Amino acid sequence: MLLLALDTATPAVTVALHDGSRVLAESRQVDARRHGELLLPAVDRVLAEAGLKLDAVSDIVVGVGPGPYTGLRVGLVTAATFGAALDIPVHGLCSLDGIAHAAGLDEPFVVATDARRKEVYWARYAPAPGDHPQGGRSATRPVRLGEPAVDRPADIADQVAGVPAVGAGALLYDTVFTGVRREGPEHQSAGALAALAAEKLAAGEEFLPARPLYLRRPDAQVPANYKVVTPK
Repeated sequence: MLLLALDTATPAVTVALHDGSRVLAESRQVDARRHGELLLPAVDRVLAEAGLKLDAVSDIVVGVGPGPYTGLRVGLVTAATFGAALDIPVHGLCSLDGIAHAAGLDEPFVVATDARRKEVYWARYAPAPGDHPQGGRSATRPVRLGEPAVDRPADIADQVAGVPAVGAGALLYDTVFTGVRREGPEHQSAGALAALAAEKLAAGEEFLPARPLYLRRPDAQVPANYKVVTPK
């Protein structure tokens, strides 16, 4: 097994190679405006670091969001292109789940990322007993409680106040996410996403379709009173 994981749902452009037991190479660059420019060089970099070629990859893992449209589609289109070119499966994972997996918390907690427009993408998690494939050591694996959402922080203050929280959204709105863990992950790590995917594959669990999870309606819409003009 050789997993190529990538995610562009947050300002981090992150790529990793995972052999089913450990991360072989990883790249992460935080730049919210250059996802398209940075992603493919990052793929080349991790392959070179691991001393492998793209055709050695057996599975693609991609974060499906939630995330802003422009950045998120870069990762998803790239993942779909690699999957089609190599004729290998493409597995979708909620990007918040990857951050949760990297958090290492053994109590209920929240992951929140910056959704812009003074909103956050967020979800709740709770630990569940499980075994990591690495060495078979006992550990807790976070389980998402319900679907991710997008909200203004003030509207969810009573739900998240005092609850341990990680992610850029929690750091940005720390007067609402008062239990924020500043030492926790801020953005996505493709290494954590790949490790989660490796566990799910080993357990025979299902993945999400590799389709974007936007949670918002598109900004560009056809006007409600749009008038169709036809030639006479």
